[in-house]
Amino acid sequence: MMEVFYDAATRIQSDRLKQWKEEGGKVVGYTCSYVPSEIFHAAGILPYRIRGIETESMEIADAYFGPYICTFPKCVLQLAGKGKYDFLNGAIITPGCDSMRRLDECWRKAGDAIPGIVPPFFYYFDVPHKSEGHGLRWFRQEIDNLVSAMERQFGVTITEDRLRDSIRLYNRARRSLKELEDLRARDSVVISGTDAFAVTMAGTAMPREEYTEHLENLVAALKKKKTKKDGRKRIMLIGSISDDISLVDLVEQTGNAVVVAENLCFGVRDEGNEVAETGDPIDALAKAYLGDSTCPRMYGKYKQRLATLKSIIDASKVDAVVMQNIRFCDLHGSENGLFERDLEKEGVPCIRLEREYGPLVETGRLRMRIDAFFERLESQRSRKETVYDMEAV
Repeated sequence: MMEVFYDAATRIQSDRLKQWKEEGGKVVGYTCSYVPSEIFHAAGILPYRIRGIETESMEIADAYFGPYICTFPKCVLQLAGKGKYDFLNGAIITPGCDSMRRLDECWRKAGDAIPGIVPPFFYYFDVPHKSEGHGLRWFRQEIDNLVSAMERQFGVTITEDRLRDSIRLYNRARRSLKELEDLRARDSVVISGTDAFAVTMAGTAMPREEYTEHLENLVAALKKKKTKKDGRKRIMLIGSISDDISLVDLVEQTGNAVVVAENLCFGVRDEGNEVAETGDPIDALAKAYLGDSTCPRMYGKYKQRLATLKSIIDASKVDAVVMQNIRFCDLHGSENGLFERDLEKEGVPCIRLEREYGPLVETGRLRMRIDAFFERLESQRSRKETVYDMEAV
């Protein structure tokens, strides 16, 4: 059952994606979770989250980006330059951060030297940094503009009824993902963090009807799975953009641990926040995608994000939090420092890892840091057990 998820999650072009293209289907890539996938689905187009996996070098990207910048957009540009994204009929770039904003400029500029790497539909989708008042009205207009641009480019009509149908379908998957997270929160582990991350990643690269069916079948099977209470350390993984399953696997394999929760933009952040299925569908999408944002790019939301983390930590009985950020990621690097301060005060052990994305990932160094962190957890646990034994005497 897991094969279909791993195929979609670990390859730029899965077997099913190739089949979709061979059957004449169109694919539009997008770089950020603020872009409402329901719009593509309502147009009969496969929405595809652009990733940086399979990058083997940086000779093209280094010509357009400087050295002191997040390596994720560099990997995306490198893959585009190597033809890995030639299957895209369109690409939508979003300013999740300033590095991703520059991807729009660099990709267009690279197209002057490498013909064909810029898709026929190349669109800049702006996102406000505040989710109230003017920010929400602006975001709604951005969605309207995107709908109109897609209708012109692809010769389709995205009606309100089609949008509502797509919202209902996506909400089905959101409910199943919420069930999956509830299962992961149990004392008995029914699925590894690596497998769970593959499941959520696959949802960004598969036809939605098929993904929803596979997801519902998986959740139904996991509910019947009989396991005993697990003694491994329960870990939460948070921080910078990550689409690499091996990072989750590294945390789980380095020590006697299981990742029971994440807060990553490629993972499950707001699985419980469904989009309203009644009323104006554009309004509903704007409020759901922007209004409930838990991204550090948004102003005035730190306390909300901290409260969200604490809620997940309590519900999933998390023993420790692994915070990672890509080098030169100011947003997550700064916020992870605040999270570490506030969570450690609450008695939640934390470790901060700075890493490179893509081909420069320092697996050995990260493994050493995680090993040392887990030894610290074991030492603390032993001291607590010793104190408890002495008090019992």
